[in-house]
Amino acid sequence: MTLAPDNATVKRALSVHAAIGLVASALLYLVSLSGAVAVFYQEWQRIEQPDVPEMTAIGPAAVQRAVEAVLATEKGKPPTTHLYVHLPVEPLPRATITTDTQAFHVDPSGKIAGPEEIAWSDFLVELHYTLNLPAVLGITIVGGVGVMMLALSLSGVVAHPRIFRDAFRLRARDKGGIGLADWHNRLSVWTLPFTVAIAFTGALIGMAYVTAFGLAGTSYRGDMEAVYAPIFGAEGQPDKTAAPPPNVAAAMEYMRDHHPQVELTYVTLHDPGTAGQHVQVLGEHRRRLIFGEYYTFDAQGRFHQRAGLADGAIGQQAAASNYRLHFGNFGGLPVKVAYFLFGLVLTAICATGTYIWLGKRERRGVNEPRLRAAWDATIWGTPLMLGVTFLLRQVIGNDAPLALIFWLGMAALVTAGCLITSRDTFAKALQLALAATLALIPIVIWMR
Repeated sequence: MTLAPDNATVKRALSVHAAIGLVASALLYLVSLSGAVAVFYQEWQRIEQPDVPEMTAIGPAAVQRAVEAVLATEKGKPPTTHLYVHLPVEPLPRATITTDTQAFHVDPSGKIAGPEEIAWSDFLVELHYTLNLPAVLGITIVGGVGVMMLALSLSGVVAHPRIFRDAFRLRARDKGGIGLADWHNRLSVWTLPFTVAIAFTGALIGMAYVTAFGLAGTSYRGDMEAVYAPIFGAEGQPDKTAAPPPNVAAAMEYMRDHHPQVELTYVTLHDPGTAGQHVQVLGEHRRRLIFGEYYTFDAQGRFHQRAGLADGAIGQQAAASNYRLHFGNFGGLPVKVAYFLFGLVLTAICATGTYIWLGKRERRGVNEPRLRAAWDATIWGTPLMLGVTFLLRQVIGNDAPLALIFWLGMAALVTAGCLITSRDTFAKALQLALAATLALIPIVIWMR
């Protein structure tokens, strides 16, 4: 006797299967949209905290004073393992020092000018990187999304053999969804190189982190830095004996005298205030896709070695080029604008793909109003909640629980969509709310 599931069970199973597909599509959409907005991460920082001293450059002596001033504020706290000095660059002309527990802006003379307060900008980047989840879990999911995006892009080309021949063929919009499918396919073709590049580099970044985490656990006693050492340089031998702050000024002066063509972007102090401390200077090489080259100095500011990102093994140079290619922070503002626009197109492709899929199901008699309402909530609710969190950051302040607000808001919108019977009314309400929020953002920025 064969036991077969009844029709109701099959229908429920298909609904669950469809819901899982919708969740995967929602992740694609969310990562694409947050990535497009995060292209302007540096610009968002300036908007979020406008009253910060800005400068085109800061001298070595001023950086030394700033480092010593920040380390002085660390007394009585657990020793910071790293101290980062962000040096002024064209898109973000301000100097900032970050430790394990705090961050400060400094003025051109090296005095502390106030705390860094960029909670919304950081929330946005964390949303794109990890979906605001714990690092390993979040990056694993986002890396998987990159793999999924790459597979969808390539399989879409294979599944439509005439996709390039019909690259500019657009049929009229109709109830059968042909017009929407045409726009989906055309946009996919026009942005295919960008999509493949973004998906491949994103998947590589995410999977590399997960692989490094696994290697650290199995072969390096949990030491992630030891895994990355062959690429980005080793940490050095720790010695927790107390010591004066390192001579950062001497390291910067060496770079100025011996590598004047290199634009310094970051100074990193490893185990500052201990006998095992050393200094790494990150320098950007013009007309190179690498994010920079690391120059290592001892505590007295004597040069030791370079990491090899600029002229080392091909794998090193490729790894160092991955980040800028993915985030578009090369070539200045024109490249950022292009990445933003292409990112919005990619977001539209994700949105229309699921609408096409839902439409096909409805034409086959599988009507899922809750799934469609949930997708409407995702498409219009995600940018709406991004705008809401930005506005609440201005009202509540830097301590606003932005990740909690965003995800609770998204859950509420999806739930409301599933409960409201009039789908068209719900979608239009979301669109109006989004339009009002987007109109309010520049007003709030102007009034600050």
